[in-house]
Amino acid sequence: MRVEMLIVPHCPNGPVLRERLELALGGRTDVELAEHVVDDQAQAERWGMHGSPTLLVDGRDPFAEPGTAASVSCRLYRGADGRIDGAPAVEELQRMLGTAATGGADRAAGRSGRGRLAPAERGLRAVQQAVLQSFATTGSPPAAAELESAAEPFGVPAAEVLAELVAEDFLTLDDTGRVQAAYPFSAIPTEHAVEISAGPTVWSMCAIDALGIPVMLDTDAVITSTDPVTGENVRVEFAGGKSAWQPATAVVYYGVCAGNGPASTVCCGYLRFFTTRATAEQWSGRQVDLSGAVLDQAEAERLGADIFGPLLSAPAR
Repeated sequence: MRVEMLIVPHCPNGPVLRERLELALGGRTDVELAEHVVDDQAQAERWGMHGSPTLLVDGRDPFAEPGTAASVSCRLYRGADGRIDGAPAVEELQRMLGTAATGGADRAAGRSGRGRLAPAERGLRAVQQAVLQSFATTGSPPAAAELESAAEPFGVPAAEVLAELVAEDFLTLDDTGRVQAAYPFSAIPTEHAVEISAGPTVWSMCAIDALGIPVMLDTDAVITSTDPVTGENVRVEFAGGKSAWQPATAVVYYGVCAGNGPASTVCCGYLRFFTTRATAEQWSGRQVDLSGAVLDQAEAERLGADIFGPLLSAPAR
């Protein structure tokens, strides 16, 4: 099988489709994956490109409606749940490519490629945003009274809203019913610390979550983590809308292990910072039932921004 990506120069959704494809393929050796940059309308017509990004499977666009004209415009995809996205979800790619589901690989990109923003119905988004705001301002989850206040306008008990947010993998609870994690934040220490400018130092669930926090909060921040192979520090500083990585060779491994469960179980331990691509590949090669890819700095930042950027800017109802 030959799978080709067609993108215009600097397409923001190109890396998103590429990483979802790699997760969907799960290391299959019978697939030849290629990428082509299309610069103008003539090339789009020659390749059969229906907007950027376009996916061709053995020369055919499986997502295009019959009669769709060739185009170099930005392309949007409607998922099975009706949501609009810049690339097909991992589950849809798996079905299209005949790849067996990997028991949660799609969660690495955020709830089957649907992202981490809870629906506005039944107070889900309002409570989610109250939890995120509490982490951002205090470093801890909110008290029960704050959750009840967020849920009250919707006429739904906070406990019921929390249960639904857990079921949909927007957050996790500990044995006492208190919020333990609300992607991207963790209430317990992890190897990824994020020092928020004029705010607390918080823990993130994974490397991608850490990179999403400064974008979500629209603030400067300093991320510190550790390469699990060498023990060396990785530091990412966001200041004035720009980032600086130390060391300059640092990368992120973006992976998922086989099995079922929330992202905190099957993904978060496998989305990590590394000082070099070599150590990322060394580490991933030692893991059992792991699939994924090494992301460069720009790809990792873009993914974090795509997943977490909208979480606090979207209206709660």
